[in-house]
Amino acid sequence: MIKFLLMVNQQGQTRLSRYFEPVELNRRAAQEAAVVRCCLSRNKDTRTLSCSEPNRPIGSSLLMVCLSELPQNELSIFELIQNFVEVLDRYFSRVVS
Repeated sequence: MIKFLLMVNQQGQTRLSRYFEPVELNRRAAQEAAVVRCCLSRNKDTRTLSCSEPNRPIGSSLLMVCLSELPQNELSIFELIQNFVEVLDRYFSRVVS
């Protein structure tokens, strides 16, 4: 089960957050800050997500973070993110570079 989905820019500002279970607002802010610090401190090569189409990388200006329980299939999470990016690309155009 997915706990939350975040879309964060390179400066660490949350652009979209969707929680699938109730969380207090002050706890959300602390949780998001900790996750963003962890993700942004990693090397750029290790935070790049793979795409189903190798010649179309996900835009580098946003990070997508998904927290789920352990038994969740990683491939299904990647597929969810890929589908979300494709919908954004169709709606806004040029989301995928």
